[in-house]
Amino acid sequence: MAFTLTLRRPFVADHFHDLPGFQEERHGHNWEVEAAVELASEAEEPAVAKALEAWVATLDYRLLNDLAPLAGRNPTAELLAERAFHDLQEAALKVRWVKVREKANYWALCRAGESR
Repeated sequence: MAFTLTLRRPFVADHFHDLPGFQEERHGHNWEVEAAVELASEAEEPAVAKALEAWVATLDYRLLNDLAPLAGRNPTAELLAERAFHDLQEAALKVRWVKVREKANYWALCRAGESR
């Protein structure tokens, strides 16, 4: 029987917005990523935790604008949710959705079938 596991991990990162129409000075957030992944058994749970923690490690205490996968784009919650979704898929996980929270009242969700 398949089930869905949801895990959350916090991270801290700075960013700024410098594209026409959306500009803000450098500032930081206490972010949170939450991912829902379909599993065939509980034995697969450690692989999900490892993949999510590896993704967070690439961002934690970094300036997001300096990261190659985000180059040329404003590093928004929407972009991070999309990147996390794809990166977890590349780790051979059956991702249902990923949510990235930038602030208590601001988050973005990327779902299966709706990502680019």
